[in-house]
Amino acid sequence: MWSAGVAGMEDAGPIIEGPPLLFEIDSLSWEDPILREHGDRARLARRARERARDAAAGRHLPRPRDLDGADQLRWVVGLLRARPWTTSAWISLTLPGGDAAAVPCLTALSFRIRGYRLIMTGMFRSQDVFRGYLAYIPLREVQLHVAEELGLPAGPLRIFVDVPHVRVGDAERVAAVLAAMPEPNAA
Repeated sequence: MWSAGVAGMEDAGPIIEGPPLLFEIDSLSWEDPILREHGDRARLARRARERARDAAAGRHLPRPRDLDGADQLRWVVGLLRARPWTTSAWISLTLPGGDAAAVPCLTALSFRIRGYRLIMTGMFRSQDVFRGYLAYIPLREVQLHVAEELGLPAGPLRIFVDVPHVRVGDAERVAAVLAAMPEPNAA
């Protein structure tokens, strides 16, 4: 983002927009040590309250579980049981023709079984990479749920972000987090 980013604008104001990203996460949970050390404590506490409230109200995974009445995760599990080799286990999280302001940042999920593991890819149309990192943990939970339904271990969680960005107002905080991280391969 710092070297290849360009000035941009979104509804919330000016941004630094980077090139598309694709990366893999091998394991992740709310107890991740990097998250504990570098995560925004107030946002982590707020998400913990939201998770507890949503679990109590039965509102876990709303779009994949009920998008216009369709339980898309049940459909994915059924398709992968019937055709484990398939590349068609994709679900959309958007409603065609809907209000553009209601289009979610996470637009689709892809599931496939390779090497006897469940691989999942989350496709984001746009993501604030400084504020959006907490979205990956619920995605990993979706992957673990589908893998458990299939009786398989979870493989990597792949994330594709078409328009990664940082709000200009957050640039100094992002720089501080990056400065606190050890250099890759430094040991």
